[in-house]
Amino acid sequence: QVQLVESGGGLVQPGGSLRLSCAASGSIFSINVMGWYRQAPGKQRELVATVTSGGSTNYAESVKGRFTISRDNAKNTVSLQMNNLEPEDTAAYYCNAVGLLGNWRRFDAWGQGTQVTVSS
Repeated sequence: QVQLVESGGGLVQPGGSLRLSCAASGSIFSINVMGWYRQAPGKQRELVATVTSGGSTNYAESVKGRFTISRDNAKNTVSLQMNNLEPEDTAAYYCNAVGLLGNWRRFDAWGQGTQVTVSS
């Protein structure tokens, strides 16, 4: 009932930048939290950054000062600006949204993932 479509992944050299975007659609009444998670091969999925509808943000320690999350509440979109990328940032990045459907039921939706590879 809620679809998340991500874009913006790719291959970048260390020190480079990428911008990920995610658009939510469906029978959405409201979205409380939108965020990005990542999963590297052989590792568990981990939080990268989240942002509430009020604009409060939360970042993993490893990305603080390098990544910036932002959202457009009117468009149900969230973006992740990633600067000074490191090889350790290589992973599949997943968009997440938590909120209420039009029938007031809670949803917790995930995107299909977009690959970010940092390598020289």
